[in-house]
Amino acid sequence: MNRRPIRRALVSVYDKTGLEDLARGLAESGVEIVSTGSTAARIAATGVRVTPVEELTGFPECLDGRVKTLHPKVHAGILADLRQGDHVRQLEELGIAPFDLVVVNLYPFRETVARPGVTPDECVEQIDIGGPAMVRAAAKNHPSVAVVVDPARYPDVLDAVRAGGFTYEQRKQLAAAAFAHTAAYDVAVASWFHEVYAPADEHRFPTFLAAAWDRKAVLRYGENPHQAAALYTDHRGGLADAEQLHGKEMSYNNYVDTDAARRAAYDFSEPCVAIIKHANPCGIAVGTDPADPIAEAHRKAHACDPVSAFGGVIATNRPVTRAMAEQVAEVFTEVVCAPDFEPEALEILTRKKNIRLLRCPEPYLATAEFRPISGGVLWQTADRIDAPGDDPAAWKLVSGEPADPATLADLVFAWRAVRAVKSNAILLAADRATVGVGMGQVNRVDSARLAVSRAGERAAGSVAASDAFFPFPDGLQVLIDAGVKAVVQPGGSVRDEEVVAAAKAAGVTMYLTGTRHFAH
Repeated sequence: MNRRPIRRALVSVYDKTGLEDLARGLAESGVEIVSTGSTAARIAATGVRVTPVEELTGFPECLDGRVKTLHPKVHAGILADLRQGDHVRQLEELGIAPFDLVVVNLYPFRETVARPGVTPDECVEQIDIGGPAMVRAAAKNHPSVAVVVDPARYPDVLDAVRAGGFTYEQRKQLAAAAFAHTAAYDVAVASWFHEVYAPADEHRFPTFLAAAWDRKAVLRYGENPHQAAALYTDHRGGLADAEQLHGKEMSYNNYVDTDAARRAAYDFSEPCVAIIKHANPCGIAVGTDPADPIAEAHRKAHACDPVSAFGGVIATNRPVTRAMAEQVAEVFTEVVCAPDFEPEALEILTRKKNIRLLRCPEPYLATAEFRPISGGVLWQTADRIDAPGDDPAAWKLVSGEPADPATLADLVFAWRAVRAVKSNAILLAADRATVGVGMGQVNRVDSARLAVSRAGERAAGSVAASDAFFPFPDGLQVLIDAGVKAVVQPGGSVRDEEVVAAAKAAGVTMYLTGTRHFAH
């Protein structure tokens, strides 16, 4: 098994979680500990004997701690390949003892740069130099050294010490984790330099783009059963780090639909429910009932298209109440994702064996969107419905009478909700809830027909939102013929005058926003 006994350890950590227990366990097994600065002080405070690194090197820590471990007596002890007789001989001639274990984690650079009001100098000072050097050296020399960068692995360290050391396979895995740790750290530093500290030009997009994710789960399959899939996380919260409270394992398609549902729900500040299937809304609604607005929002969202909502995914931007849970329990639902669940709601929903319940307290805060293409990736700023034309005060009335407050509230709702619909998108709404959704058609006329068809009698007296302009009056005419009373759309077609003329002829209120919300 190629176990290598652990007799001498170098410990230098910023995150001191579990440090005392590790030090005691190593000392009880007779392991010599060499350590640095505050780490050595913490170990010594527990009563464990520790050798300060300056005692080992014969050179004091200097430059406010910037130079502590960058010394041959440290790095030769880490890098000596003990399988090589010549390396062993050189260590003996130089009077350097090898290290069998290196325990290091790094300065909190990512946390520092995310702190409000932090200065550039403070950020730069958190760029670790000695730590990554030790981690990389130990990882390179994994045939002779075990390297640990995660405090969660400390119990494994003590088990290995008692078992006679880590096996070669274990040391390889520890080295892989160590290189991932330093790679993610370097990505964070380089990204901050390129995006914030020293951008190459005036564009908001950096000349260097990189990211780091850790695998969280291997999924049963991908979009289809013949495709393999896995979930990765950047540990910044959001859906990838949601807590699953109940139900079957999440699937690839569950994650895709849940993300779309969360995005739609969090497009509203009011209590909102979005029901999604195949990344398109079956229904979106906001609730205003002071007794239980989220239950009302769910009732209205479900009423939009009960047939399609069967087997759908639900997201809310408020905790799920007992009343909402009772409503959801009556319909087969794949996933419910919410910032929280009332205890009674959980008790009701967990009676359903397979329904997946996710607690995800963080709001949907994506600021950028990436899409892989062959040979590269596209990056755009996220569509947060924050363009100038998304403010109803900036809308231009081009037809009909100004909308009364209730109608305007429905238009504002429809405009925000249509962003969640795949283009070409037409959305009909009433009482701040969708009543008909026409999505994903390759022409706007068919999207209008689909929305009207799904709304049925509810189309009469509803309002409509179009994610992009009407290229001809024909799509608008479908809405007019169905009894739609008001329309909001971006405008910008070369035939805007014809479209506006059709609206005027029908006496339909129409606003132009000047902003488009394509979703592909």
